[in-house]
Amino acid sequence: MAETFYSQIAANKRNSFLLTLVIVVLFALLGFSIGYAIGGDVTSALFVMVIALVVGALISAGSYFSGDSLVLAASSAKEVDASAAPQLMNVIQELAIAANIPMPKVYIIDDTAPNAFATGRDPQHASVAITTGLLEKLDREELQGVIGHELSHVRNFDIRFALIVGVMVGAIAILADFFLRFTFWGGGRRSNREGGGGAQAIVFIIAIVLAILAPLISRFIQLAVNRQREYLADASSVELTRNPYGLERALAKISSDPEVLEVANRGTQHMYFTNPIKKFEARSSGLMSTHPPILDRINRLRQLTGDAPLDTSDSAALAGLE
Repeated sequence: MAETFYSQIAANKRNSFLLTLVIVVLFALLGFSIGYAIGGDVTSALFVMVIALVVGALISAGSYFSGDSLVLAASSAKEVDASAAPQLMNVIQELAIAANIPMPKVYIIDDTAPNAFATGRDPQHASVAITTGLLEKLDREELQGVIGHELSHVRNFDIRFALIVGVMVGAIAILADFFLRFTFWGGGRRSNREGGGGAQAIVFIIAIVLAILAPLISRFIQLAVNRQREYLADASSVELTRNPYGLERALAKISSDPEVLEVANRGTQHMYFTNPIKKFEARSSGLMSTHPPILDRINRLRQLTGDAPLDTSDSAALAGLE
């Protein structure tokens, strides 16, 4: 039975919210355990937890207001208008109307690798960046599928969502590193000698274990959140365009394109329509995937139409898909 995009949207929203909640709880738990391990009482534990959450909120606020301009500058994106890219502006305008969001600022990245990303803090302060390769290699239906996906990220507040998760993951890594360094240089041993009893010693061990595992766990959760938001944006794009086939063809065409997107890096790769770092590149070594496998994304779209799922041997056109 064909799955509707409404059920996909609802399921992906639930999954991504729960995964994000787990990261916040993990951060609070790490702060609490470190505070108890150092201070030996609940008051100290709550104090460190609150301080950690406040610092995380302040870092988020800085990224909230300036993160998009930094990403656009790092990507060498140039703002364009209707006179410079009439078809692109027309597609974006019609899909922005369908999504009931303001027209975003539009940027072009001079690169032959086909890709795109959206950035900004909300629909009123959003930008969409498209490579020249995307405009040259995709037809209008395929372009609509990609733009629908990116505007769905804007409408669904995925950019803000990703910002919060990214800051929390970074904060967990910083807090864990601070505690491990504190422990290594003897601070933990001094606090245990000064008192606190068996409970403090047990929590101290728990805090060390959390400090080692929490950054890794939070990173895996972040990747899971990113993948859920990509599935959500695909389903939302179908809602806007009423055409899953354009998006399906765009996914196949972009993923099999051999061009390398030079301006992408490990810090920005999660923002793009498809992972811009190819498997054959040296910079891909050791990376965990920031996007769902392309074949999975295509088959989820085929569920919406009731078409049979594909596998890598079904067509030569799928060669090179993840």
